Formats: sequence, C-alpha cells, structure tokens
Amino acid sequence: MRLRRRDLLAGTALVLLGRIPARAAIIERRLPWSPNAGNPPEAVKPGGWLFFTAAEGRAIEAIADRIIPPGPQTPGGKDAGCAVYLDRQLAGPYGRNEGLYVRPPFQSGAKNQGPQSEAGPAQQYRAALAALDRACRARFSGKGFGDLADNDKDEILKGLERGDFKLDGADGKAFMGDAVRDIQTGFFADPIYGGNRDMVAWKMIGYPGARYNYLDWVDRHNERFPLPPVGMTGRADWTPKSR
Repeated sequence: MRLRRRDLLAGTALVLLGRIPARAAIIERRLPWSPNAGNPPEAVKPGGWLFFTAAEGRAIEAIADRIIPPGPQTPGGKDAGCAVYLDRQLAGPYGRNEGLYVRPPFQSGAKNQGPQSEAGPAQQYRAALAALDRACRARFSGKGFGDLADNDKDEILKGLERGDFKLDGADGKAFMGDAVRDIQTGFFADPIYGGNRDMVAWKMIGYPGARYNYLDWVDRHNERFPLPPVGMTGRADWTPKSR
C-alpha cells in the first residue's frame, strides 16, 4: 500500500507535537496570571529630587503653585505633588524621549507631527529653567523665580504664555505650554506617579478612581459617588505618605 505525501506530513506532525509537553492549566478560583508577570508602573519612591537640582525644584514648585493655586479646601500644585511627578517623569523614559525616533535630520515640521527637536523634555526643561533664572535675577535684583512675590510670578508666567517675556537660549512660550500640561497631568494622574497626593484632585471633582466597575452607576447621572476614590495602589489612607 502506497503512503501518500499528505499522510506522511500529518504523521510527522503528530510525532513532533506528541513530544511537546502539554502546558495547558486548569484555572480555578484564582486570577489567570502570575503576579508581576506584566509591566505595571513603578510606584514613586519618597525622597529628594531625581532630576531637578534644588534651585530647579524650588522654581518648579513655585510655578506649580501659580498654575494650580492653593484654595480653602484643596492644596495647590506644590503640596499636591505636581513637581515631584514632573521630576520623576523627567528622570525616566519621558525625559529621555525613550521610544521615539531621535535621529537626524532635525527639521521644523507641521504641528500634527509633534516635536521635531533633537533635545528631549529633560534637556528642554533644564535649559528653560536656567534661562528663566537668569531673566528673573536680571529683572528683580538677583531674585530667582521662587523668591518673587506672587503678583510678579503671575506677571512673568503670563508674559511667557503670551510670548512677551523672552528667555535667552530657550523658547519661553513652549516652556510655559509644556509646564501647564505636565503640571495639570500630575495633578490629575494616579498618585502612583507622585502627583495628586492623597487623591486631592479626584476628591475635588468627585472622580471615583480605578475601581473595578461602575455597573450600578451607569444610568445614575448627576449623583455624587458616595465611596472614596481608589488608585492603582489602593485608597489614600492605605498607602504610606510620600515626599
């Protein structure tokens, strides 16, 4: 009896597959994955600055408190941890432009093409903060931004936003846009990244956080959620205090 080619290939496949140990598992009463098998965000660690110098950190904290001023019931950007959030981001992949194409030629592109500069966020922030410090000291008798009165700080930030207050060696308007975006992001992001300390921003707007589901509340509009917000590491009163 002649052995057909299809039978031969099928038989060979069965032999090879028979040698491979079965890896199927029965999942019962547990999550179908191993702990730490993914790539979860690393919780920010308390401590000093990782990217900013002491002077840079003081300036960023002052900027954060003018972008998000403290109120009677809600802390400002500084006490909410926005500067810590930005410090950790600039010290990590975001600051290094990790995952983006950063090879020459570097040319000015269209707005929808995103940043085309050779310098990443970390380098841009460092240059802008140095230029801001020089400009403030020249204009206010040797005082840095963090030492100025609140009305002078507001005047400078508004000038940067309009493009009237020029920085030598940096794009002040672009710096202001980046600072507003990043500080706002730190204010509303999950506390695991260092900002939104004690979930103050979520409590302010009534956001319930990263809860498992909201099926009971899908059709209940304009009602305040009665439970406290939950972050990726739990509730605010379950987590240790950070910087």
